[in-house]
Amino acid sequence: MMKGLKKWRLFSLLAVLTVFLAGCGQEELSTLLPAGQVGQDQFNLLLLSSGIMLLVIIVVVAIYLIALVRFRRSRLGEDHIPEQVEGSHKLELIWTVIPILLILLLAVPTVYYTYKLGDVSAMGAVDDDGNAENLVIDVTAKLYWWEFEYPELGIVTAQELVVPMDEKVYFNLIAADVKHSFWIPAVGGKLDTNVENVNKFYLVFEKDSKDLKDGVFYGKCAELCGPSHALMDFKVKTMPRAEFDNWVTAMQASADNQVVANPQGEEVFQQSCIGCHATSGVGETGAVGPNLATFGDRNRVAGFMDHTKEDLIEWIKYPQKYKPGNKMPGFADQLSDQELDALAEYLMGLSVEK
Repeated sequence: MMKGLKKWRLFSLLAVLTVFLAGCGQEELSTLLPAGQVGQDQFNLLLLSSGIMLLVIIVVVAIYLIALVRFRRSRLGEDHIPEQVEGSHKLELIWTVIPILLILLLAVPTVYYTYKLGDVSAMGAVDDDGNAENLVIDVTAKLYWWEFEYPELGIVTAQELVVPMDEKVYFNLIAADVKHSFWIPAVGGKLDTNVENVNKFYLVFEKDSKDLKDGVFYGKCAELCGPSHALMDFKVKTMPRAEFDNWVTAMQASADNQVVANPQGEEVFQQSCIGCHATSGVGETGAVGPNLATFGDRNRVAGFMDHTKEDLIEWIKYPQKYKPGNKMPGFADQLSDQELDALAEYLMGLSVEK
């Protein structure tokens, strides 16, 4: 009876582990399915280090089993004394040289990739006409959202990072309030965003995000930054360079070509929201709240709620309920149901892709 119970406990444990480990296979979120050259290089290092550790474990376990079988008491007797190897120069040389070789095998590629992936010398490169040769994006982490500025292109967005594929994209990372950490698991490792200094690195995006389940890669804050740290997500849209150029053009023209889905909602926005939010892709940086020029193109409200008018209204009414510690005030008592409905319809219509 007890043996059967133990078997079922083991089976239950394995079933639970299967459910959790199944999450490791999501293309938009998994470090084990790299979607860019940086992620692939880091994944190769992971395989190398794991292989070395596995080799050590196998050798140690094999030696242990051999000793257990060959030198058991039932075979050699109670009085058997094993050969004494104390002071053996040969053995001392073996167990000194082998660890050094394993460390070198791990250290050399690690140091190489550390310098390779940290090389941002081309970030400021310009052509003969003085134009930037590479895309540079300034990332500012805030409680609890992300601002993305494209300084050479004159545009700003928030919560959704849009990048071209198959080229190096350089990032300047900084925090506006407390320490955060910028991480796109499927594309590359994380890097801290500090308040007083700028961290720089680059990523390469090689997979079109429109082929993914949600149409985006998922980005995370990887540094405990407050009560809503776990909700500080951002999304990444990758696209071919030609499509990216079209998106940039649409963003640059968003101030003049904006379609107003609900004029009454626009009036409510002008009266209640304009002090914190911009609705133009060429809006100012450093705003209190996220830029909303592409709000209708997003797939989430506040980074994690469903992108529906109903959830948007709930967010506007009770932001502290859904994301504790954020800086947005609630409007449940300030706006009527009709005004909230009109405002939500106006915001859902803000788009540069449709």
